[in-house]
Amino acid sequence: MTDTPEPAKPHFRSDVTVELVKSDAGDADVLFAARVSTAGEQSLEEVTKDPERSKGLINFLMRDRHGSPFEHNSMTFFISAPIFVFREFMRHRVGWSYNEESGRYRELEPVFYVPGTSRKLVQQGRPGKYEFVEGTEEQYDVTTSAMEESYRASYEAYQEMLAKGVAREVARAVLPVGLYSSMYATCNARSLMHFLGLRTQHELAKVPSFPQREIEMVGEQMEAHWAGLMPLTHAAFNKNGRVAP
Repeated sequence: MTDTPEPAKPHFRSDVTVELVKSDAGDADVLFAARVSTAGEQSLEEVTKDPERSKGLINFLMRDRHGSPFEHNSMTFFISAPIFVFREFMRHRVGWSYNEESGRYRELEPVFYVPGTSRKLVQQGRPGKYEFVEGTEEQYDVTTSAMEESYRASYEAYQEMLAKGVAREVARAVLPVGLYSSMYATCNARSLMHFLGLRTQHELAKVPSFPQREIEMVGEQMEAHWAGLMPLTHAAFNKNGRVAP
């Protein structure tokens, strides 16, 4: 007789995971792509040159919004975040490729999002003018307990349907958008800059943005990886108001 495995118990998180799994990106990629317009095949010499000597050109391209030279690179990230983050993320379509785990083909793990105490809970004002402020201890308590209770009930219903032979693609309908999913997301520097301009708040930004905090957490980690790969491009992005070229 074999023992029936214990059903997985819900696990609660307040963070996101962003890993750079592969990249082909550097400031030199911007330079050789830009200089082909004037140097032709000689622009390939830029690949082996020190980009620091040409950071003025990178700044010029960023400032005057000559965007295409920033597309000749690639970064692939592995991201684990709540489903509601991915629904916002996938509105970014130009210059992005996505592959997400499927609830049709695998049994989904009971990992759910609960905001941490640093997450501001209360919205004040109106769209375009609103701000978020700290919640009270009571508000944090009711948020946490309500979410965890709902998550447990929905996952129990999901497991019950699977045990009765209901297809995964049907049973998953009871699961909430607070469930964690995972995906690979591939982009270039130009598409990432556009994402960051909309999904992060920054004191240097010329155009204000009001992202949901959870997708901003993803953006901040992606930006840190990108800044390490293309420091001159990242510096020019900040210097010119964090507007994608």
